[in-house]
Amino acid sequence: MKQATLCLLIKNDKVLLAMKKRGFGVGRWNGTGGKVKKGEKIVEAAIRETKEEIGVDIKNLEKVGLFHFTFLNKSEWNQDVTLFLVKDWIGEPAESEEMAPKWFSFDEIPYDKMWSDDIHWMSLVLQGKKLEADFVFGEGDKLLNHNIKIVEET
Repeated sequence: MKQATLCLLIKNDKVLLAMKKRGFGVGRWNGTGGKVKKGEKIVEAAIRETKEEIGVDIKNLEKVGLFHFTFLNKSEWNQDVTLFLVKDWIGEPAESEEMAPKWFSFDEIPYDKMWSDDIHWMSLVLQGKKLEADFVFGEGDKLLNHNIKIVEET
């Protein structure tokens, strides 16, 4: 299974999401992150991807989720994603060729312009819960099934 990362920057009861401008997930708001390169640790990938996508240097991150994504019609998209909350970084988020960042208050998250699984887990993570979850997508990236467990550690 392909390994990937997802980071949510949090500040003053707001979450930083970025509009994906190209590649996987284009046209959707999402956190930063992406594929883990060969020989790279998951934490290293999260830090590298966030720097590439929005120009900030993560100082500390907290692992809060492990998600298993299965795409029945696009098996090359199947991936295990490690989710991190980030509350400590250097620099100001800035637009790149890949992503355009924007702050959202927790009650204004644009779920209708995100992956359809996000509405099922994001509020739990923002409340401080740690999760393990399985998501199964069908044709047209439609969420067919999901199972979310609140855990002590991820």
